[in-house]
Amino acid sequence: MNFLSNILVYLVAIAIALSVHEFGHALAAYLLGDNTAKAYGRLTLNPAKHVDPIGLLTLLIFHIGWAKPVPVNPNNFKSYKWGNVIVSLAGAVGNIIAAIIAVIVMKNSHMYAIYAIASTTASLNIAFAAFNLLPIPPLDGWGVVSAFIPLKWSEFVYKYESYGQLILLLAIFTGAYSIIVNPIRSVLLSIVGIFL
Repeated sequence: MNFLSNILVYLVAIAIALSVHEFGHALAAYLLGDNTAKAYGRLTLNPAKHVDPIGLLTLLIFHIGWAKPVPVNPNNFKSYKWGNVIVSLAGAVGNIIAAIIAVIVMKNSHMYAIYAIASTTASLNIAFAAFNLLPIPPLDGWGVVSAFIPLKWSEFVYKYESYGQLILLLAIFTGAYSIIVNPIRSVLLSIVGIFL
């Protein structure tokens, strides 16, 4: 494929990965009794509702970016703790499901363009899921881990969260994040690989 074709394939894959991830959060919150995301029009797979232009641009250039965060009010959950855990995990689960669908399409595709899009979509969804499971604020992995931290450590949690974005940037630029991401990615690849 030429450069333009590569960009188009990557854009389609990014749009799918971002949309599925954010839709996962919105759907989980809605099923747990919180209508906030639905009220803001975020309970949809429409990429236009989820893509952040600057986040998309940095994804294209640096392969690190973000979507518009889904608004969630955990006070509407029956269980504040488990509601946060489920909603935090839902984005990654959505990406894994999308990756599985993509590899099934790959397996049965006889058109190179479809194969290329499905292959890139599978890879990006696995990467999105693995990266978002890092236990660093504001990523989803922190939403899972923080739910189980004892209340007596709340001061530490507050300080850690306030420096979360700085810690995340340092982890990215030093490559330290790969220590955690690579094992997670390997597990996810094994799960998705079952369907190849």
